[in-house]
Amino acid sequence: MKIIGLTGGSGAGKGEVCRIFAGYGLDSIDTDEISRGITGKNSACLAELTRYFSGIILNSCGELDRKKLAELAFSDKNNLEVLNKITHKYILEECMRRIKAMETAGKTAVIIDAPLLFESGFDGCCDIIISVTAQKNERIKRIISRDNLSLEQAVRRIENQKDDDFFSAHSDYIIKNNGTPEELEKQIYDIYTNIFKTER
Repeated sequence: MKIIGLTGGSGAGKGEVCRIFAGYGLDSIDTDEISRGITGKNSACLAELTRYFSGIILNSCGELDRKKLAELAFSDKNNLEVLNKITHKYILEECMRRIKAMETAGKTAVIIDAPLLFESGFDGCCDIIISVTAQKNERIKRIISRDNLSLEQAVRRIENQKDDDFFSAHSDYIIKNNGTPEELEKQIYDIYTNIFKTER
């Protein structure tokens, strides 16, 4: 099983990149989706988060208030480190379970869509790493639109993440998502053919 790590800063366009790769038959595992699952009501992960951050991160139904948690995490680097330390072990466990199931089903490659690929240490499990980058102002617009955040919150989120130089230095491929959809698709096609050229 070839494991392809896909990462990049918030708002860079990783979801769209996964959608295009899916057109070539490459399934992906979305760690953000896993994160939502493992922090469900009464989960072990949510219990750990509540012990550290207190009940302030819960809504009136006892479910995780993601916006409140993000506000606390991105306002303090220590809080962000604790959040990642708690959640990563649960996310990685579920990731490995899904990878094993896909391998059993006969899949030969999978994309792990992981914004915190390096922070979680999962980069060490990947055969190939692809990072998606985009201009800061474009990322800010996407984050504000997608997550209904203020400009200040969007900027703070970006400032708490790794920069493009880091991704360039630690990735096998870089996708620059600053142009047209056609330009994005061309980059993905070139990467796909290069990765699988010996197998085609």
